[in-house]
Amino acid sequence: MPAVAPETAPAPETAGAPERAEAAYAHSNRRIYDVVAVAFVGFLLLSNIGATKLIGVRLGPLPLVFDGGAFLFPLTYILGDVLAEVYGFKAARRVIVMGFAMSILASLVFWLVQIAPADPSYENQAAFEAVLGVVPRFVAASMLGYLVGQLLNSYVLVRIKDCWGERRLWARLIGSTVVGELADTVIFCGLAWAGVVPLPTILNLTVTGYAYKVTVEAVLLPLSYGVVAWVKRREPSYAN
Repeated sequence: MPAVAPETAPAPETAGAPERAEAAYAHSNRRIYDVVAVAFVGFLLLSNIGATKLIGVRLGPLPLVFDGGAFLFPLTYILGDVLAEVYGFKAARRVIVMGFAMSILASLVFWLVQIAPADPSYENQAAFEAVLGVVPRFVAASMLGYLVGQLLNSYVLVRIKDCWGERRLWARLIGSTVVGELADTVIFCGLAWAGVVPLPTILNLTVTGYAYKVTVEAVLLPLSYGVVAWVKRREPSYAN
C-alpha cells in the first residue's frame, strides 16, 4: 500500500488566529508647496489678530497710524507671490481660499468663546471681548479685503508672467503687490473704520498702510528673489 503522509498539525501559537494585515500608509509628497501654504495661512491668522490694535507713531512732525497686522501681513503677499510664480494661479487660489476658510473658522471660534458663560474666577472677559471679540463688520471688511486683494495679486502676477515669461520678475512682484494691496487696504479701511474713527484717521490709515505694505515688498525684493529661486530649484516639476 502506498505510504500516506501524516497530517501536519497547525502550530499552537497560530492555530485559529486571523492573518494580520500589514500596516499601510499614504505616501507623503514632500514638496515646498505645503510649507509655503501653511506659513501663508499662519501669517494670515496672526495678522488678523494683530490688526485689532491701532498703532500710532510719529515720523518727525508727521503722525502715522497703522494696525498691528502690518507686521506680518505684507509677508502673506510675498508668499502669495511665491505660490503664483512657481505653482500658477489655480494653486495660489487654492491656498488663498483655504486661508479665507480658516479665518472665518477662527472668527467663529472666537465668537463662541466670547458668548460662552465665563467662570466666576475668570476676570478677563472684558479684555477678551475688547481684543478678540468678533465685530461682524470688521470680520467682513477683513475677509473681503483679503480675498479680493490676494486674488488680484496672484492674477496680475500670472498675467504679467504669461506676457513676459521668466524675465522681469521684479515687475510682476511689485506690480501685483501695487494692485492687490491697494484693493485690500481700501476695502478694509473703508468698511471697517467708517463711522468708527474720523475720516482723516481713515485716510491716514489707508495711505500709511498702503505705502508701508508696498515699501516692505520693495525692500524685501532681494529676499523674494532668493525664495522664488530656491523653491524653483527644488521643485522637479518646474520647467523654465
